[in-house]
Amino acid sequence: MTSCRFIILLSKFKPKIFMAEEIIIENSLSKSEKYTALYPQLQALLAHESDLIANLANTAAALRQTFGFFWVGFYLVKGNELVLGPFQGTVACTRIGFGKGVCGTAWKEQRTLIVPDVDAFPGHIACSSLSRSEIVVPGFKQGQVALVLDVDSDRLNDFDETDAAGLEKIMRLLELKI
Repeated sequence: MTSCRFIILLSKFKPKIFMAEEIIIENSLSKSEKYTALYPQLQALLAHESDLIANLANTAAALRQTFGFFWVGFYLVKGNELVLGPFQGTVACTRIGFGKGVCGTAWKEQRTLIVPDVDAFPGHIACSSLSRSEIVVPGFKQGQVALVLDVDSDRLNDFDETDAAGLEKIMRLLELKI
């Protein structure tokens, strides 16, 4: 069942909408179907919130809840570094330099990177020795990378073009909030 429940309180002044902040995705769905089901729920969740950090936090939680990722979070561009933002998972690296590791490389190259085996990636930064594969998706503001979405798996070769397309679509939604 894919739904986002709303409670509408009608008053004589104006209606108020309160969202039941719950993501509902059936486990039996394929990966592609999960992204399709998650997207409108994220749209509804983010629609009335203007704070970027709150939106990133809820997005990280929704992604981890839906897919069971080992680690999912955001790094925000601050000067010449990526600085840790909202995440779900184990303790993480706090700062990553431009062009360093998978996140810094995705920032430098301004493109999504899928890494099937992080140990084979030159210059990989091992924030957790349990991370085996990774996908990083940059987010843009006025043509410049403003943040990256970093997703790690504890399994080799866990990410593919379905993840890239789904996460890039979610990032486009978040870019409206930057």
